[in-house]
Amino acid sequence: MIYEVRTYDLIVRGVPDTLKAFSACIEKRQELSPLVGFWFTEVGPLNQIVHIWKYDDANHRAEIRAEAVKHDWWPPKIRPYLLRQHVELCIPWDFSPIPEPGEHGPYYEMRSYMIQPGYMPQSKERWKQAIHERMERSPMSVVMETDIGDASKIIHIWPYGSLDERQAVRDKALADGLWPPAPKPGDELEVQTQENKIMLPAPFSPMR
Repeated sequence: MIYEVRTYDLIVRGVPDTLKAFSACIEKRQELSPLVGFWFTEVGPLNQIVHIWKYDDANHRAEIRAEAVKHDWWPPKIRPYLLRQHVELCIPWDFSPIPEPGEHGPYYEMRSYMIQPGYMPQSKERWKQAIHERMERSPMSVVMETDIGDASKIIHIWPYGSLDERQAVRDKALADGLWPPAPKPGDELEVQTQENKIMLPAPFSPMR
């Protein structure tokens, strides 16, 4: 299983019209392959949408995309609002939850970490030791690493009912020494850079 993470930068005030264009055809597109979630940014890089699609593998993705563009309704007509597109294919970690449709947010924090080349196994092991207890504090939707796109990158998504809840959970996890998971003695911290964004779901997003 792979997840395609598509991030579009839009012109200022381009989000409403872009969501409207997607809403007109998204149900038809989901008949071909499942949409995991569709969001727009509220905090962080503004005028941005993020949509995630689930496929069996890269060949399945190629087949579905070839089928989709045979129809005049896909892709939606958003060129007037589109500045750039960024696409990543990601593989979920073996202990990652499976993103499920439903009411989980409405606030979703998407965090992206660049990892030193060759240190991904160390990072995964650190997470594995602490993630289940961390998810008892608040759920995680998914954690995955890039296979195609920005190399050596982790993407993880956390839903919260409010930004106050997010802050309280994170402060308590830090105070308890639970999260972020500390490196083992003698290990070098492998995280090079970190980015985050707060997103809200589109009206038609399966994850809300």
